[in-house]
Amino acid sequence: MNISKTDIDALNTVINITVERKDFEEKVTTVLQDYRKNANIPGFRKGHVPMGMIKKQYEQAVIADEVNKLLRENLDKYINEEKLELLGSPIPKASEEALDWNAPQMNFEFELGLAPKFDVKLDVLKKVVQYEIEPEKKMIDDQLEHIKKQYGKMVSQKQVEKGYEITAQFRNEEAEMEKMVNFSLEDLKSKKAIATLKEATTGSTITVSGKNLFKDNDTAKRLLAIEDQKLESLMKLEITLEIKEINERIPAELNQELFDKLYEPGTVTSEKELREKIKSGLQAQLEPQANQKLMNDISEAMVEKTKFKLPADFLKKWIQTSGKEPLSEAQAIEEYNKSEKGIRYQLIEGKIINENELTMSFDELKTFTETLVQNQMMQYGQIPEKEQLEGIVSNVLSNQDETRRISEQLMGEKMLRFYKEKAPLKNKKVGFDTFVKEAYGKA
Repeated sequence: MNISKTDIDALNTVINITVERKDFEEKVTTVLQDYRKNANIPGFRKGHVPMGMIKKQYEQAVIADEVNKLLRENLDKYINEEKLELLGSPIPKASEEALDWNAPQMNFEFELGLAPKFDVKLDVLKKVVQYEIEPEKKMIDDQLEHIKKQYGKMVSQKQVEKGYEITAQFRNEEAEMEKMVNFSLEDLKSKKAIATLKEATTGSTITVSGKNLFKDNDTAKRLLAIEDQKLESLMKLEITLEIKEINERIPAELNQELFDKLYEPGTVTSEKELREKIKSGLQAQLEPQANQKLMNDISEAMVEKTKFKLPADFLKKWIQTSGKEPLSEAQAIEEYNKSEKGIRYQLIEGKIINENELTMSFDELKTFTETLVQNQMMQYGQIPEKEQLEGIVSNVLSNQDETRRISEQLMGEKMLRFYKEKAPLKNKKVGFDTFVKEAYGKA
């Protein structure tokens, strides 16, 4: 067997492989002899079928199979030995002549797309903003009010007033709606409906128009759990409300008893300290949004500022032929155009990982997975025992898809830390509303 390489340019090469009959003949003979031993052909005893008949029936298929095995093994070996960094996978080059499996030697060619050589410079990120979102006073006030309501007490009332919580059965036969809904007068827009409700008592039934009943469509969809089309139909109908409960929620007092319910006893002793805790909690909740924005901006900047060529024609051909179903040329071009930025960033990220040794060990992956599992279980009020946790983690990491997903998540966190520590980012503290406006152009 002879293997050689012909470089087309810096990004494209062709590997030529010549396979001679002696490279596979012995293996083919062994396989055919095994076929003969096990062949069940009418008129012949098992193991006594003439070899000529076996060859006529199976030889060409066995040769093709053995040659393909040789090609795969030796092509992979050659690529590793030559340290070729590929994009995509080798593509067999079509021959104008039909392949003769009985020839003394056969020639095969494979097209390869090579990864480009380039330098990564972090100073291209000097205009990228790293946002630190500071919860505004209103957010903290709203969270404080939510806590007071959550830990307050419910007092049953006979009539509806502003701020009271109303539980009512909403019905309309035509719309096939029958749903228990919790709402308040503040969720409504219709003055007529509000006036009617203020005269209602627990146990009474009233009828209101669906048109402009709620203050906006989002509120209506949230409370009624319906889609736009059904909401549009409902707005043209009359809705019956059977009042089940009217409750006034008395907010909890900001005292030590409440503080100790919320946090470890004694760690919060005043409203000021409670506000600081709320602020820290909100910052932790908002940080992932800032991090996601940062990584999006970094990838955009790195791709835009790091210049290198790709073997575009090869990649389009590879995309066209590598899937379960072959694509048309136009489809492959469209797919390449959609994925080009992603390919470029993967190359940049890979270079950063290699040059800065941002590797991960199995122990790191296991510890990271344990943290993910613990956090998820704690959301449901469960605290796993050590043995139980180890079993769950072992089960998760036995799944290749889950292991790949978690590995990518862990590497994503390593990349985020790397950029924050090494890149010349612009740090900026902003309130949440300002962040939304600057980051996404929304008021």
